[in-house]
Parts: sequence; C-alpha cells; structure tokens
Amino acid sequence: MAPKKDVKKAEPAKPAAAPAPAPAPEPAPAPAKPAVDLSAIKVEFSADQMDDYREAFGLFDRVGDNKVAYNQVADMMRALGQNPTNKDVAKILGNPSAEEMANKRVDFESFLPMLQAIVNTTEKGTFEDYVEGLRVFDKEGNGTVMGAELRIVLSTLGEKLTASEVDALMQGQEDENGCVNYEAFVKHVMSV
Repeated sequence: MAPKKDVKKAEPAKPAAAPAPAPAPEPAPAPAKPAVDLSAIKVEFSADQMDDYREAFGLFDRVGDNKVAYNQVADMMRALGQNPTNKDVAKILGNPSAEEMANKRVDFESFLPMLQAIVNTTEKGTFEDYVEGLRVFDKEGNGTVMGAELRIVLSTLGEKLTASEVDALMQGQEDENGCVNYEAFVKHVMSV
C-alpha cells in the first residue's frame, strides 16, 4: 500500500485586503506669473525721446516691416540705455517659448509700453552697491580681487556672462599680479 499523503486542512479564508486607495491627483501646476499688463502702462516719453526710440527701432528692423523680433527686444532696450535682465524682458513679452522668441515680432507702438515698464521698474544698483558686493572677494583688504576669481563670479553668478563678454569687461583691468582694483573695475563697467 502507498503511503498516505498529508492533507492540510483548509485554513479559514483571510478577509480580502482592502483595495489600495487611488493615488491622490497631482496638484495643479502653479499658475505662471501673469505677464505684465501692457495696456495699463501709460507711455510718458517726450517727443524727442520718441523720435530717438523710433530711429533705434528702425535700426533693429532687419526685415523692413516696421517690426523687430522678440529676441531683439532686450538688446534694443539696452541700446536705449536700459539694463533689463533677460527674465524681466521675458516677463514683459509674456514668457514666450524659444520658438516664439525667434519668430514673433513686435511693432513700435507695442514696444513703447514694454520700454516704459522697464524704465519704471528697473532697480539700478549704485557704485557703492557694486563695490560692496566685490569687497566680499577682497581677502587681503587691499582693494583688489583676483582676476581669475572675478571671471568665475561674472560667468557663474546672477545674470551669467559669456566668456567673450567677460573678456571684454576684463580687458586691461588686471595688473601684473593678475589682480583687479575693483573700484576702478566698477567705474569702468558703469561707464560702458
């Protein structure tokens, strides 16, 4: 006779595990900061300023349709004596995509409120502000910073400069030891 197989007694059924709760819906993305309402900005330029701005605008119009590309707006504002950050300009343009920056165009009448917004909101640093900022890097307290360190700061912090922009700013600023008198450097930069 064959040996008997062990027959296990059926265990009482365990209560079925509750189904896993549905994952929480992903939070809605934070709404992008609204672009500047250009229709609410009052243009307050004199007739002479308007003539100058119109002439400069014409120089940036490469197609001849009395419009300039979005990607030229920041350069044009800088040519007109303003110093907006790229972030400020993107905000005024409505945070366009890279493709829109290259393809969209703006006419002179639409550009004026943009320029006025930059003129009204630009916080300009003073000579003392910039000197104080560079004094942090003056390890010896002698009014100079290492040129190499200044190059790194200019290309990595804040509104990052390209290597060619850094070279242009630093041209003739370093002494024979590779140090830069930062007060003279700030005067140089503010005069450019």
